[in-house]
Amino acid sequence: MSKFLTASIGRKFVMSLSGLFLMVFIAVHLSINLLLIFDNSGELYNQGAHFMVTNPLIKIMEPILGLGFIIHIVWSFFLEFQNWKARPVRYAKKNMSGASTWASRNMLVLGALVLVFLAIHLVNFYVKMKITGDVGEVEIHGVHMHDAYTLVSAAFINSIPLSILYIIAGGLLGVHLSHGFWSAFQTLGLNNKHWLNRWKVVGKIYAILIAVGYAVIPLYFMLGLYK
Repeated sequence: MSKFLTASIGRKFVMSLSGLFLMVFIAVHLSINLLLIFDNSGELYNQGAHFMVTNPLIKIMEPILGLGFIIHIVWSFFLEFQNWKARPVRYAKKNMSGASTWASRNMLVLGALVLVFLAIHLVNFYVKMKITGDVGEVEIHGVHMHDAYTLVSAAFINSIPLSILYIIAGGLLGVHLSHGFWSAFQTLGLNNKHWLNRWKVVGKIYAILIAVGYAVIPLYFMLGLYK
């Protein structure tokens, strides 16, 4: 096992599995967040958020999710370091635009930018709801729960820069996923001439849906469509 993990294919395998795991989480997370724009009363979103924090299965998955993020992030920098060590001499820059996409050549940069956004996101919402308790309470159908809707909606309504940041972050995440999606399946061996093209198409559709989905939410509040 140790030899497999230290080999190039083993390192890429770990990146692919952790990446696919996170892509599933990103889709689930977006589905819950979209409840913000489907019910101005906030009940749907608050119930969805309450379910996510009280469901026993979600509680078990939460530390696993955190571990998945850590593995994916640390492993990406480790792979970049290994690639750098393998090429200690800087080669002359070549025009690689015809051989690879911009996203594939800048995955580490994109990942680092998404990581910065993730830290901002955690400080603005996760820390307030899970650690400091800086969030109001609401009762829905006899159940007391955090008023997550007011916390999130107020943040976007009161701060245009924050909304713009989330829109940009959604785009960066989409670009990152546009390559990461099909690349993960390629590493796992699902890369014959027919399936690789299919994964690329599915990956583009997935990336667009994720980018647009995450951008629509701050736009909704920034443009006052909730009124």
